[in-house]
Amino acid sequence: MLLIFPPIAKACEPPAGVTALAGTLRKHGLNCTVFDANLEAQLHLLTIPVTATDTWTKRAARNLGANLAALRTSATYDSPDRYRRSVMDLNRLIDNTGQPGLAISLVNYQDTALSPIRSADLLTAAAHPETNIFHGFFSARLRELITNTAPSMVGLSLNYLSQALPTFAMIGHLRHEYPDLKIILGGGLVTSWLANSTWRNPFGDLVDHLVAGPGEAPLLKLLGRENLQEEHPPDFTGLPLNDYLSPGLILPYSASRGCYWRRCSFCPEKAEGAPYLAKSANQVLADLKLLVDRTRPALIHLLDNAVSPALLKAMAEQPPGADWYGFARAESLLADPAFCRKLRRSGCVMLKLGLESGDQGVLDALDKGIDLGLVSQVLAALSQAGIATYVYLLFGTPAETATEAHQTMEFVAQHRQEITFLNLAIFNLPVGSPEVSTLEVGNFYGGDLSLYHDFRHPRVWNRREVRQFLAQEFKRHPDIAPILRRDPPFFTSNHAPFFKLWP
Repeated sequence: MLLIFPPIAKACEPPAGVTALAGTLRKHGLNCTVFDANLEAQLHLLTIPVTATDTWTKRAARNLGANLAALRTSATYDSPDRYRRSVMDLNRLIDNTGQPGLAISLVNYQDTALSPIRSADLLTAAAHPETNIFHGFFSARLRELITNTAPSMVGLSLNYLSQALPTFAMIGHLRHEYPDLKIILGGGLVTSWLANSTWRNPFGDLVDHLVAGPGEAPLLKLLGRENLQEEHPPDFTGLPLNDYLSPGLILPYSASRGCYWRRCSFCPEKAEGAPYLAKSANQVLADLKLLVDRTRPALIHLLDNAVSPALLKAMAEQPPGADWYGFARAESLLADPAFCRKLRRSGCVMLKLGLESGDQGVLDALDKGIDLGLVSQVLAALSQAGIATYVYLLFGTPAETATEAHQTMEFVAQHRQEITFLNLAIFNLPVGSPEVSTLEVGNFYGGDLSLYHDFRHPRVWNRREVRQFLAQEFKRHPDIAPILRRDPPFFTSNHAPFFKLWP
């Protein structure tokens, strides 16, 4: 089987989904090849000669090798200015390769003529793969891989909207050139499509099987193995591990699927009915020891929606042997300074915290199960232990007004010494959310594959007003602006743990 991770997404670590599938398939005695088309396609674009005459683009082209080397060197992350210059130069070259109407970056792919949330446009991309900017690259690589490995099936992992149009161009090419190959399409975005109650499959003539959720059991069944006895750790064999845009291997690992809290209002996980499935702490520790011994990573990226308190305790007791980071809820365990120091000694360099709001009323209305007093203690304990925090905020929820948004701003300002990085987002209403019935909704993006509704804010705190507040007040606040300036451009939280900006 050939497993493909399509462009475009962040090319700083191996793709988690296809490497997890590879680990399970290979342990069941099945051959598979993993093709990180995202990484390879971006590196291919960077080698295309530029024709621009402006100083910036010429400098970026001249320093291409040095900038790639810089992102793969840890010393670069000691100099935020040097890092930023390298990233912006690389993005300049990627952007310069765009065709008319096509905007490409290190993390995104936008076509003004085709939309990733309209099935008709995805079908058009499949019908005319030769028009895709990646066609010359992927047609040659697919020919090489298929000739050398002779797969009977090809699986593509579609997780982000930025991958959708290139993915369907690849599918169209495969269907035309290799009509006997079975094509399987899965990944996070496909899972969200299939969870929509209005879903009607428009891709039946292109894709043989659509897979929602974990793909291990469905793939094993398609390949003639009926019983999935256990999942196995991811397998990175065959990937160019030294080519990723990071100072050493970032090892992605999922200890669980779904969320153990699973009560937050408007949460896509809740709306899609995703169950919480967690590996035992002993299994996680055994997997990580094996993977660390095998790959010697610079960093472990725990992909869980929230790392459970039980796993945090286990990792504090039995360090995995490499630095690590991931998402966590602001639980009482993290308010204990002694435990946080122990967690730091285990290799924890950063925790991402989904705070969402600095107003208790908003948090209660969203059923976040978060107490702001406890959050203050958690931030203080993590800071004292030398663990960076990447705090996620969500503005424009139905329970929020400008008053509550200002409360959030004040909370952040008061904790400016303890918040290392910030992520700001504006609320989108998931189409499958049970709370949709309580709001006046409309068509958000105008596509049959849209994952979100537009809605009339019940307290007249609409997206326009939220954007104005963020641009004119929040981002300009003298205590908050320095935090926002630390955020690594494009790679954001994936590169943030490498910056030594805390004690």
